[in-house]
Parts: sequence; structure tokens; C-alpha cells
Amino acid sequence: MPGKIIAYDLGTGGNKASLFDARGACLAFTFVPYPTHYPDAGWHEQRPEDWWQAVVASTRELLSRVPGAAADIECLAISGQSLGVVPVDGEGRLLRERTPIWSDTRASAQTAAFFRKVDRRRWYMRTGNGFPAECYALFKIMWYRDNEPELFSRVAVVLGSKDYLNLRLTGVASTDYSYASGSGAYSLLDWGYEAKFLQASGLPREIFPEIVPSTRVLGALRREAAAELGLPAAVKVACGGVDNSCMALGARNTREGRVYTSLGSSSWIAVSSQKPVLDFQAKPYVFTHVVPELFTSAVSIFSGGNSFRWIRDNVLGGATYEAMAELAATSPPGANKLLFNPSLAGGGTQESSPNIRGSFAGLDLRHTRADLARAGMEGIALNLGAVLAVLRRFVPLDEEMLMVGGGSRSPLWRQIFADVYGMKIVKTNIDQEAASLGAAAVAAVGCGLWQDFTPVDDVHQVASVEEPIPASAEVYRRLMPAFELLRKNQAALGDMLKDIKL
Repeated sequence: MPGKIIAYDLGTGGNKASLFDARGACLAFTFVPYPTHYPDAGWHEQRPEDWWQAVVASTRELLSRVPGAAADIECLAISGQSLGVVPVDGEGRLLRERTPIWSDTRASAQTAAFFRKVDRRRWYMRTGNGFPAECYALFKIMWYRDNEPELFSRVAVVLGSKDYLNLRLTGVASTDYSYASGSGAYSLLDWGYEAKFLQASGLPREIFPEIVPSTRVLGALRREAAAELGLPAAVKVACGGVDNSCMALGARNTREGRVYTSLGSSSWIAVSSQKPVLDFQAKPYVFTHVVPELFTSAVSIFSGGNSFRWIRDNVLGGATYEAMAELAATSPPGANKLLFNPSLAGGGTQESSPNIRGSFAGLDLRHTRADLARAGMEGIALNLGAVLAVLRRFVPLDEEMLMVGGGSRSPLWRQIFADVYGMKIVKTNIDQEAASLGAAAVAAVGCGLWQDFTPVDDVHQVASVEEPIPASAEVYRRLMPAFELLRKNQAALGDMLKDIKL
């Protein structure tokens, strides 16, 4: 059947290629990993050529799984890892073998220089860039200029991850509003680059790509690209979007107040709204949505599933997650007053210090392995419940919360979240495919298969709904002040430990 779509989810660990039919049903997917390189402290680099080869390999593997599908592919789009800085020259040639990825923080000197000229609060309130400032593209490009002047002299444009791949696919160098909103130079409410920020950075406007809608068809595949991928040259390429916004679309966040929780290694909650959620103290991170006239604003914790994995490996002897859940179910709500702070990877902008570290608190001789397992699940839910309060101050949220990611598979964990949030928790057939579905929806609208994004709702089929249990919700309500005190004290302790030399 014609009208098929390929969506790429270009993540930190690798690229997932997924084949969708015209209704948005996923027919097959495959994943090709690539490495991250750490050549110095704070330096996190990947090879854009590895991204391209992963796209090529995953496409060919995908097509081999669905014989004859290549002839039916009408369009494709990419959901790309954010905050990328890929320098290319006027001929589209890559100028640096390895480029900083979203988590790279080398540009501390450039960030400090910029904020001597620009008020930090004004910058955040205009950009919504709530990650550590060093992560954003503007400052990484300044680092290129200051540390690699010969390379910088040859730069024609600096592209994001998916935008570089789009250049390889179509020959067109551009970006979309969602990706541009993570540049560090973009004004959310003005829908474009902020001249004063560019002036303060000393960077020329022309090295920032033209901004177009996510659904804009950039063109058909270049003949060389089509041959490498094994696709017809007539396949159309939509501009695509940043991963945060594509995932929000794939998670049904298509109108005001819709909200989802992604429960993976790191975990976050994102809401869609007509106005960005901006708070200088809590610093939600905001991207322009791939859905027109909306923003997606998120709060997060650095450690979700990865802290639960640490408990599994280091406390519970490597038990399966299913066995951990069965064990946790034998402990009562509140885990006999045992609290777990899951900040094993430090703190994000919603914590009072980046030096915060994790802990079990309230331990006594009565506590069992079951209590440890349940406290781990509850601590992650309580931490997300604490940061959810930031979004609730600004946006009236829907009464139900969609949950995606690996942790969403646990019925017990979903019930704990329902009790902590005081909301219905909805699990659908879309689990770790949300970003891919979002990219597929962008392609479908771009090439005319869909009139708008409403068919995304039809793709989701509800698998379960957990509603709050009043007695359990009351337990977590009473525990939340103690958990907040634990967060505060762990942050202070983390600051103290940082300064102790051993």
C-alpha cells in the first residue's frame, strides 16, 4: 500500500528507524547504536558521519524486514537530539569530525562572557532555555570561534543534528522553529532569533540557519542519498523537529493542558500550552512545539530509571524489574516511612543545587528488601510529583497523565504515580515510540497524507487507566513535606561534600 512513512528518532545512544503506514500504525522498527566520545572534562562528542551511517544502516535493515516497502515510501522526517552544533562550509562539507552534543558543557568561559553583557534572567525569560546555559548552541559556537578560529573562518552555517542529516538528504540547509528554540539565541514570543543576543555573542546572523515550519517539505531525496538508503529519489523529506517536541506530539500533547510523563533513565514531565511556562527560579525548559502556535514546557529529574537500576544492581542483587515490583508490592504505601531521594546523577534546574546526591532516609531495623524496592519506586514518583507542582502553577492540566517510557510498563509503578500525582495515569500502546510517532506525524502533515495532527489520538489505544486510591494518595500527601525536607538537606549535604578534599 502506498503512503508509507519512515520516521527517524536520532537519540543520544543511536538511531531508531520506524516504518509507519498512512494511518500512523508502526509496521516495523530497528535500532543502530553509535558511540559518544569524552576527550576531556565536560566534552561529549559524536561523529555526524556516525549519525549518517546509522540512518543508512537502519533504513536498509528496516526495508529488509518489510519486503517491497521501499516503493511505497512517500515521505520521511527526523526527530533529532537537541542542541547540536554541526559546522559546514559553503559547499555543505562537514568541518569537524566530531561535534559537541546536547550534554557538552565545555563553553563555560563563553557563557560567562555572554552574561557579563546580558542579564541572565532576561535571557532565560526570552529563550526558555532551562538546561545549564553551557549546553546551548550559541555558547558552543562561540567556543568554536574562540578556540578553533581557522575552522570558524570557513563556517557557512552551523546546523543541528537532524538539520545536518536533512542537508545530506536534500541539499537544503535550514532548521525548524522547535530546533531553533534551543539555540540560545531564539526569542520564544517573537518566533525568531534575538538580535541583541546575537550582538552580545559577537556571532554573525548568517551562520544560523533559516527557520521554517517543521512540516515544510525541504525537497525530495538527492540521488546519491537515495542510492545509499535504498529508497526512490522521489521520497519527500519534511524538516522534522527537535526530540522534545516530536515526543510531545507523539504523546498526544496537541492542545492546551495535555501532559505526559516520560519514565526512562532520566525522567521528565511536559505540558503543551499556548504560552511558554517560564519561571526563573525553577527554570522549566521550553521548546517551540512542532504543533503550530504551541509550546512544550518540561520539568525533569536527571535520575529516574537509572536510579532504580542502581538499586537493582547494588542493593537487590540484580533481580529482574518484574521481581522487584512483586517484592515492592508486599510493602505498604509509604514503605514503612522509608524515603528514597533518587538524585544519584546530581540535580537539574528544578533542584536547589546541582551537587544534590541520592539517599535512603529513615532507615531502621524493621525495614526489609521489599521496603527498599518500594521506596525506590516511590522516591522517583515523589521527586517527579515535586517538580510537577511547577507546571501546575502556570497551566491548568488535563485530568489524566499519559505515561511513556520503559518504567510505564509496571502496573504497580503506574498506580504509585496516580496516587502521588492525584491524577489518572493512562498507558497506551505507544510506549517508547512517541518521538518516532511524532516525526511520522510531521511527515504525514507535510506531504499531505494528513490534514492536521488530530490522527495522532487515533493511533493511541488505551491499555490501562490507574486512578488514585484515596487512602494511598493521603499517605503520599503526608510524606511529601518530609520528602521536600530530604531534597533540601541532600542538596546542602552535596554542596558540603563537594568542598571536602580526600
